[in-house]
Amino acid sequence: MYAEVGRVDAVVSTAGQYAFRPLLELTDDDFALGLTNKLMGQVNLVRFGVDVVADGGSFTLTSGMASRRPMIGSAVISMVNAGIEGFIRSAALEVPRGIRVNAVAPGWVRETLLAMMMDPSPGLPAAEVAQAYVALVEGQLSGQVMDLYAEP
Repeated sequence: MYAEVGRVDAVVSTAGQYAFRPLLELTDDDFALGLTNKLMGQVNLVRFGVDVVADGGSFTLTSGMASRRPMIGSAVISMVNAGIEGFIRSAALEVPRGIRVNAVAPGWVRETLLAMMMDPSPGLPAAEVAQAYVALVEGQLSGQVMDLYAEP
């Protein structure tokens, strides 16, 4: 991807697959999916993208509320999200040329809940979630997680 795109000012990732089921039903393949797809997929965007991101540019990854607010069935995604958050804090100390590395930890997105025919009231509108990504891309923070989940 980077070879085709060339120099960029910012990279934003909201991608990643993972299994969501009770702990005792999870297989090694379920853990491997979350680790190789969501965690290492985002880690590798940074590792392989440092040379193409402009000086002072940014990487903004996506973790999620499950890193701090686990629920039944979230063992894989809780672990992966926490891994992403640890990675951005460490990577921010080492990336060169003023490049920034951050993450957004969104809670539920209202439109996703609606699409899943669930109660949308705990969700934030997608436009509000998008603003968090914009703020990190355009701001000066590095090594930070923007947590969009408000504690009740």
